[in-house]
Amino acid sequence: MSRTFALTSLSLLILVLPADGQEYHAVKLDMPAPADALSPEIAGLLQPTGIRVSQGDSRAICEIWLAKEWPLAADAATGPEVLYPLTPGQLIGAIRFPRKTSDFREQDVPASVYVLRYGHQPVDGAHVGTSATRDFLLLLPAAKDRDPKPLDYKALTTASKETTGGAHPGILSLQKAADGGEAPSVRQDADHEWTIVRLVGKAKQGSSVKDLALDLVVVGKAAE
Repeated sequence: MSRTFALTSLSLLILVLPADGQEYHAVKLDMPAPADALSPEIAGLLQPTGIRVSQGDSRAICEIWLAKEWPLAADAATGPEVLYPLTPGQLIGAIRFPRKTSDFREQDVPASVYVLRYGHQPVDGAHVGTSATRDFLLLLPAAKDRDPKPLDYKALTTASKETTGGAHPGILSLQKAADGGEAPSVRQDADHEWTIVRLVGKAKQGSSVKDLALDLVVVGKAAE
């Protein structure tokens, strides 16, 4: 092997290897959600600790606080298109982005605090082929989403559109929870170039309370 070829091969290897310290990771955040950004009614329903997702040693991607409980309807069910037994419009938690980012549709999302609510992608011609499943979390500006009660579809999407300032609500995709895995933790979906954080909350159905794992895409976009 010639010296020139060896050096060229080494250069290509360096280019494709990830930079040191750029891995994504999730850790417990021992602080409550920012009370000055949320209504007292919503802040009071959130867990006292959160999750921070970071890239490398210091670049925070987002901070998430889950609701203490997620009430489930008695007839809550899942299927091939709906992964989670949650009610559209219900409060899931809150999220803070420390810098401008983008949602699953590549829409700009300003640095701020947002309320997270569960929603279903509509079954209509405008959304055919955009996602294999219908589960999403919608981003609603915390300054305007003050009441924790569930929102109907129109109110939910109208409020979320204020996040992006466009014709579509701000959304983060929920994927099927992978088997096993600790929480909080991060996994990579190399096929889609997604960074997915594992979240575990408490789902309450009647008098029964059990853990419910959610896998949320925090970095990545929908397929073209």
